[in-house]
Amino acid sequence: SARRKALPGWLHEYNHHRPHTATENRPPITRLTNLSGQYS
Repeated sequence: SARRKALPGWLHEYNHHRPHTATENRPPITRLTNLSGQYS
């Protein structure tokens, strides 16, 4: 369906680009640490 096809793009925009007031107008992705997996 069209909704299913649109979901990945929407999720990326929401989590990587859209500012959230709960995180001081930063996207949620900025709260994650060690995304590259370099640290254990």
